Amino acid sequence: MMETLPAKVGWLWIKEGFALFRRQPAELSALFFGYMFVMLLVGMLPMLGRIVLLLLIPFFSISFMQACAYVEKGRKVYPNLLLTGFRSPQARTLLQLGLVYLCSAVIAVLCSALVDGGTFLHAVIGGTAVTEETVRTSNISTAMLVTALLYLLAGMALWYAAPLIAWQKMSLGKAIFFSIYAVRRAVKAFFLFGLIWGALNVAVPAIVSTVLSALTHSPMVTMFALLPLSVVLTVIMYCSFYPTYTRMFGDPPDFSTAETA
Repeated sequence: MMETLPAKVGWLWIKEGFALFRRQPAELSALFFGYMFVMLLVGMLPMLGRIVLLLLIPFFSISFMQACAYVEKGRKVYPNLLLTGFRSPQARTLLQLGLVYLCSAVIAVLCSALVDGGTFLHAVIGGTAVTEETVRTSNISTAMLVTALLYLLAGMALWYAAPLIAWQKMSLGKAIFFSIYAVRRAVKAFFLFGLIWGALNVAVPAIVSTVLSALTHSPMVTMFALLPLSVVLTVIMYCSFYPTYTRMFGDPPDFSTAETA
């Protein structure tokens, strides 16, 4: 039976994410760079790229989850794990989940028009740059915040949907239902989880930047140090997503749709 989790579990998830990363740091980083490369290529497509990026969220989500399952079981992680979702028998349902992500983003952006009269909406649709003048003379900053919060709420509701579809072979509706139910039961843990990650992503780069600036007085050295640090923090954060699933639903089934060599 699914348990209600205390807030402290959010910190345990982060510790487990660090532990997973330490076991295969190079391999997990390579997987991340492969993901970023694909995202860069897709993002270059005019307008269509943004749509495809949202559709692919469930596919790459399950790729990283599967990679963490490999690490936990002592199996080697290879970049071709990025294809896990595409090779899954549940690929069609994962695509449907991608459409839900897309619809969530569209609704969130449309709601922003209620705040700023459509300024942010036109910027997104038209692809025009948001100027300093626009920010000063409109409520676009608030509209962007509203959009981000609405999409964040949708993302949290869908948090477990991709692994439930791929690993538990649930239908789209059932996966979304159990995802919302599970997040609701772990809301305190997720709050602490998000709070700590937010603090780490702000504090760690700030501390490193301050120390390096004082020691080297070189912005270039600081920039080159912050780039890999940002990558490492991001990969560890992705690794910490895996224990959020296993704590609620147990270990994934022992199967893989990707080649390991």
